Amino acid sequence: MPKATRLLLCLAGLLYLTAFTRDRLSDWVNATILPPILAESSVEMRDRNGNLLRAFPVEDGIWRLHPGSVDRDFVDMLVRYEDKRFWTHSGVDPLAMLRATGQALWNGRTVSGGSTLTMQVARLLEDGTTGRWRGKIRQIRVALALEQRLNKEQILTLYLTHAPYGGNLEGIRAGSRAWFGKDPVRLTPAQAALLVALPQSPEARRPDRKPETARASRDRVLHRMERQGVLNRSEAQAASSEPVPQRMRPFPQLAAHLTDRVRRQNPEVMTHDLTLDAALQAQLEPLVARTAAGAGPRVSGALIVADLHSGKILASVGSAGYADARQGFVDMTQALRSPGSTLKPLVYGLAFDQGLAHPETLISDSPVMFGRYAPRNFDGVFRGEIRIREALQLSLNIPVIRLTHELGPARVMDALRKAKTAPKLPGGTPGLAISLGGVGLSLQDLVQLYTAMAAGGEGPVLHHLELSEQSQTQRILTEPAAWQIGNILSGLNPPPGAPPGVLAYKTGTSYGHRDAWAIGYDGQHVIGVWLGRADGTPVPGAFGGELAAPLLFEAFGRLKPDFEPLAPPPPSTLIVGAAELPAPLQRFRPRSAAFADNATAPQVLFPPDGAVLETHSDTLTIKLRGGSRPFSVLADGMPILTGQRQREFEIPNPGRGFASLVVVDAQGQSDRVSIQIE
Repeated sequence: MPKATRLLLCLAGLLYLTAFTRDRLSDWVNATILPPILAESSVEMRDRNGNLLRAFPVEDGIWRLHPGSVDRDFVDMLVRYEDKRFWTHSGVDPLAMLRATGQALWNGRTVSGGSTLTMQVARLLEDGTTGRWRGKIRQIRVALALEQRLNKEQILTLYLTHAPYGGNLEGIRAGSRAWFGKDPVRLTPAQAALLVALPQSPEARRPDRKPETARASRDRVLHRMERQGVLNRSEAQAASSEPVPQRMRPFPQLAAHLTDRVRRQNPEVMTHDLTLDAALQAQLEPLVARTAAGAGPRVSGALIVADLHSGKILASVGSAGYADARQGFVDMTQALRSPGSTLKPLVYGLAFDQGLAHPETLISDSPVMFGRYAPRNFDGVFRGEIRIREALQLSLNIPVIRLTHELGPARVMDALRKAKTAPKLPGGTPGLAISLGGVGLSLQDLVQLYTAMAAGGEGPVLHHLELSEQSQTQRILTEPAAWQIGNILSGLNPPPGAPPGVLAYKTGTSYGHRDAWAIGYDGQHVIGVWLGRADGTPVPGAFGGELAAPLLFEAFGRLKPDFEPLAPPPPSTLIVGAAELPAPLQRFRPRSAAFADNATAPQVLFPPDGAVLETHSDTLTIKLRGGSRPFSVLADGMPILTGQRQREFEIPNPGRGFASLVVVDAQGQSDRVSIQIE
């Protein structure tokens, strides 16, 4: 059937409708069964600034994004070009139909359509045809019903959600992002004109396939806007000179592993607001990919950036490539791996708090046996007596095992749990080797641990959703001990070309070169890096210091131009040389060295461990049993009394709140109690 004839039939149908009485027409419209209005739209992941991190296509791979905010100039151009009486008609525009019919009869072909935007919405919702006259009558009926049940803004939103823009694109926002790489909040006249023209013939006018047709269609819109005074001549000419896009841009797929996890955890939510920074994420993903590619075959990588004050995760790279052949689909920020030497700072910090050591304490790096376990340093060299500071900076194994033995592996595990990590033991009972990586932790666990240490021993729990409830870790170190650890780690030599002294960081290499780690922090941020193979096979020659540390420093460089200074030492921090330390702290001696099982080992009788005391006195009474005189007392890691020869004496009141008291005798034996003063 010729198009002109179809238009005449549509006009006849319209005249027939108008011949209805008002009541019959109203009944006819009210009885209309509308197609589903709430169509599925793409799940969206947005960053902390509202920028799109990732969108998921709906059924059949269609990109259909909620319109959001749309440029009002585009809306004005759309209405003026497609349906200039949109805001006043009731769904059908008789004048537009008469005009279209007259033009068709005069020219022998269809010159312009008579469909209103509401009728186009009706067709889009039902995916119906525009050609058959029964279909046109149905569109008219649905359009009239839509106008009765929705307001104009809602109808316009439906159009902006469903209008086709070529390929698998539906809706103005999908079209704007695909063709111009941005949301339709601010469009140039040329961009707006193309987006007005595309839905009428989305495949015939696709810019990437039919650029000349697309340009001509766009220019027709611009010409009409000039005639109607929407654009002046110079604006229209300038817009006509702009090139049409040459390709369809891909939708962003940033933080693919994290966004997959978020969607699985909250499948009913359509829009997720994450703490990530899209610009930072876009910089770090190729950086990790490039580093992993240069590290050898099948090497992957992962990286997390967190704000140490708020706990917000600012970037999360799960692998060297989401679709990479190197098992890129595995999220290595969550995988359990051996942390290598990265737990050593925690052990030293706990030893500081327990009064076992100080950064200037001498400790023996010599052969030692613990039952059948004989730890060795990574390089097989023994260095004799060495300062604790140097032992940590050199990442020696024997000194940290000596301290772990004195602390007890269970205390280290307890600190990990208080830091809100989820350590997994290969067996049921923790052993001394946990300090060397004999426990399973994820990259996010390690960043969580270092966040707590960087924040003074107690920090925020990491989170990736903006609306997450803020929570804190339990205290794992006192502020002086946490500061001492940061001070030691900031003295490590940086990778070649990196600035010294700006970052407190630690590297680690797991047994068999399976994992290379680097985790560091300045005064504001914490970054953790992992490199290795997702299947756990060794990477020959891979060391954390050589492979992961350069990536750590480069990631900080991408994060910001300058490092934030580390926090100053707390007032109670003991900063002295070895000679000025109390005698028990000058040289580490294990409790087993002398009288470890002797009944004369010191025991704090008062106050008892866990006591809650209410006192207004400036002093606190200490009562001891056993031990070898003289005694030293440390409060929260700081010596407050030395040379005490009595077993009942007074110490300065530590003040309100929680306090950790350690009594050390002349043989290096000690006892510890935790109290609360109200």
